[in-house]
Amino acid sequence: MENKPRIPVLWLHGLECTCCSESFIRSSHPLAQDVVLNMLSLDYDDTLQAAAGFQVEEVRKKIMKENKGGYILAVEGNAPTKDGGVYCTVGGESFLNILQETAADAKAIVAWGSCASNGCVQAAKPNPTGAKPINELISGKPIINVPGCPPVAEVMTGVLTYILTFDALPELDRQGRPKMFYGQRLHDKCYRRAYFDAGQFVEAWDDEGARKGWCLYKMGCRGPSTFNSCSTFKWNCGTGWPVNSGHPCIGCAEEGFWDNGPFYQRLAGVVVPGIEATPDTIGKTLVGISAVGVGAHLASVLARKGAKKVTEQPAEGEKE
Repeated sequence: MENKPRIPVLWLHGLECTCCSESFIRSSHPLAQDVVLNMLSLDYDDTLQAAAGFQVEEVRKKIMKENKGGYILAVEGNAPTKDGGVYCTVGGESFLNILQETAADAKAIVAWGSCASNGCVQAAKPNPTGAKPINELISGKPIINVPGCPPVAEVMTGVLTYILTFDALPELDRQGRPKMFYGQRLHDKCYRRAYFDAGQFVEAWDDEGARKGWCLYKMGCRGPSTFNSCSTFKWNCGTGWPVNSGHPCIGCAEEGFWDNGPFYQRLAGVVVPGIEATPDTIGKTLVGISAVGVGAHLASVLARKGAKKVTEQPAEGEKE
């Protein structure tokens, strides 16, 4: 990477809260400052740039012209489409137009966070501004979705590092997310998983189960249906993550998570891949398994006794 030319990156901001940028600058492996100063050429970013106004808009257009087909477009936030996109404007121009103009000659697009990846809160019902994620507004370009509200810092810098190192996009899942960061359920890496399997659940925030660190599924945890790296990379230099702090996962990396609530109530109809019981039935399932095991053992014993009787031959002179 030391010998590679720094690739230009244009980082746009639409409807969002800047939490993705806040997360990005807190990356520790690699440091965000190393990514920005040594690995890529961040030529446009509303949050980090010193220039402002029409001056910086000219810089954006200059980079697009001089690096046609060779720059990375990073998008934080989504675009409103209702009423011509007037609900988000930059320099008097709608963000929707700016997005489409900048994406036209981009090498690839990285959609930062759930706002850009799947719509997030802006696109939640009733979606008054007609907000749409990037993949519904741009076509014909490779798009990498990096969802999360916000995404883990090291996931963000990791995606950029992969692109810059290998000059290729990482393998993506069906939702356009990098498999290396979104290929496994949080539930499978959660240290509370054993309590789920044992049927030990927190029933109230201050009960004994909460103090003992039992499973938070009944309190609304979406970990069993969420694919992300929070439980692996963690936050704040790897020191912790929400479940580690006693708060359930809200599933912010999944599509429609704002409409998939309330956050503190267990989803009654949630499909949990690879898990054959819900918290309400897991006890019955365990009893059933035990009963089946006892039944199987009894059947085995009877079968062995029956086999013994069949194979035993009467002694000479004895009546059959």
